[in-house]
Amino acid sequence: MANPSRRNFLKSAAAGAAALSLPASVRAAASANEEVRFGLIGCGIRGNAFVARASMVCDPDQARLDAAAKSAGVSPANAVTDLRRVLDNRELDAVVIAAPDHWHAPAAILACQAGKHVYVEKPCSHNFRESELLVAAARKNNVVVQHGTQQRSREFTRDAIQQLREGLIGDVLSAKAWNIQNRKDIGHAQPGPVPAGVDYDAWVGPAEMVPFQSNRFHSDWHWWYNFGTGDVGNDGAHEIDYARWGLGVDTLPTKISAIGGKYFFDDDQQFPDTATCIWEWPGDSGPRQLVFEMRLWTKNYPYNCDSGVEFFGTEGRMMLSKRGKLIVVDGDNKTIRSEKANDQLGWGHFDDFAAAIRDGHRPNAEIEEGHRSVGLIHLANASLRVGRSLEFDPKNEQIIGDDEASGLLTRTYRAGGHWAKPQGA
Repeated sequence: MANPSRRNFLKSAAAGAAALSLPASVRAAASANEEVRFGLIGCGIRGNAFVARASMVCDPDQARLDAAAKSAGVSPANAVTDLRRVLDNRELDAVVIAAPDHWHAPAAILACQAGKHVYVEKPCSHNFRESELLVAAARKNNVVVQHGTQQRSREFTRDAIQQLREGLIGDVLSAKAWNIQNRKDIGHAQPGPVPAGVDYDAWVGPAEMVPFQSNRFHSDWHWWYNFGTGDVGNDGAHEIDYARWGLGVDTLPTKISAIGGKYFFDDDQQFPDTATCIWEWPGDSGPRQLVFEMRLWTKNYPYNCDSGVEFFGTEGRMMLSKRGKLIVVDGDNKTIRSEKANDQLGWGHFDDFAAAIRDGHRPNAEIEEGHRSVGLIHLANASLRVGRSLEFDPKNEQIIGDDEASGLLTRTYRAGGHWAKPQGA
């Protein structure tokens, strides 16, 4: 149906079949009345959101592991520091990966190869090539892989996107997303001793080995090339995802231009604290443009929302925020709708993942959608690092005519090799 009703859109996306349908032989053993048993890999800030339902927990920091095991109520045998023990557990249907970014794709690919379904936190990869390999691993092993962009399962957001589909503001030609907040200064530090109870070798994993340093460990790893993707890939991953979704583009872009730098912070972080990123699609029905603005040193943000997206159509404008705010303005700048969400994220996104395991439907944030959104992040970060605009071939997924930027779509892994390095990376 070319223009489904909003109710049918929500219903079909939440529980209906789509392009991906798993054979019954590869679905988890769990019946519709059974919980999906999963192991939690990474017990930090994001891991805490899942620990209550985990059957097994894994973290290289013993203090975090002990706290997670207590919260989950698991036995000592099901609290481990080596994720391979999670993958070897035949009683588990799935894994949730909430480790640092540099572990997302390597752990997810290994889980696919072990026949586990995967819920992987955003961004699904540390670099572009890993995203490609993760999509391939999901397909080869016929497993469900859900990307942790939770707005895909939120009724408030889904309803707003469907209103765009139904032409509420006409033909949507461009979108502007933003992430504006006051981040902390991570300071300057020097390498030092590894904290007691931390298996630092396991924490670094397949990434380049560097000495332990306090301001590139828990949470602060986000701002280092070796481990993170900056805030474009951190909080920006959410806005970029639902901005692309609302814009209605289902391929990677052809042009990328990003400028920015450290305008405010004088510390060790390597990623920009200020950036403006632009992506363009030619499209069969005309060009589309997405802009992302990031400022990490202020609380002065539009609509009193630290994050959100404005969609610009031929007949009006819509502002949508994951903070639960919706404003619609018509072509004459008259506000015709202003709403606040009355729903919460809760477990909805994970429950969609569990339902997809049981019945074989395509999950709301299936990994190929994750790759398309996270691909924008990696391309923007490459443009920021080389300091110039890029042209991209979305069919072959290659940067055109820029070897330096192309080299940033993969990474250097640990010298001497590591068991978690993805094959083909």
